[in-house]
Amino acid sequence: MVIASELKAGMAIRIEGGIYKVLEVESKAGAAKLSGLVKTKLSNVDSGRLWEPHFRLQERLENVALDRRTMEFLFSDADTCTFMDLESFEQIEVRSALLGIAAKFLQSGMQLPVEFFEGRPVSVVFPDIFKAQVARTAEPIHAQQDSTWKSAILDNGVEIRVPLFIGPGETVRVDLRTGHYVERARRRSA
Repeated sequence: MVIASELKAGMAIRIEGGIYKVLEVESKAGAAKLSGLVKTKLSNVDSGRLWEPHFRLQERLENVALDRRTMEFLFSDADTCTFMDLESFEQIEVRSALLGIAAKFLQSGMQLPVEFFEGRPVSVVFPDIFKAQVARTAEPIHAQQDSTWKSAILDNGVEIRVPLFIGPGETVRVDLRTGHYVERARRRSA
C-alpha cells in the first residue's frame, strides 16, 4: 500500500481492479480545517485512457510492482510496435496506442526499458526529450519576434511547430510527452 501523498510519476497502482500508470502528481495543501488533496493524471494500462482523479492526502492506494527489462525496438506496423529481449531474443508486441505520440519517434535499434505486469507489457519508458533533425521547413528568418512559429517536418515524418529561426537540416529537441519543440540542439565544438 502507498499513501496518496507519496505517489510519484512512473508508479503503477490498482484501483477497482484496473491497473493505472501514474503520469503526473500534484499535491495541494489544505488551509485551516480543510484537508489537502493530491491531483493525479493516470493512464489505464489496458485501454490507454487517461483519468484525472483526486485523492485525499492520507488515502491508501494499492501500489503494483512492475518488472522492467531493457529491450530493443525492431519495427512497427499500423497497430503494434515489436521489441526484442536482449537476453532471450524473445519478441513482444506493444500496442502503439499505449505509447502515445512517442511511438512516432521510435527508431530501429533503440534500446528502451519495457515495463511488464504479470508477464504482459504495459508501458515503454521513453526519455522526456528526444533529438530529431528537421527534414523540411521554410527557410529561416531572423526576426525580432520569438513568439512566431512555423510548421516543420522532422526526419521521422512527424510534423511539429518550430520558431522562425530554425532551418532545414538543424537538430531540435522535442518533448516526447507533448510532441512540442523545446529548443535547438547545441552543436558540439570541434
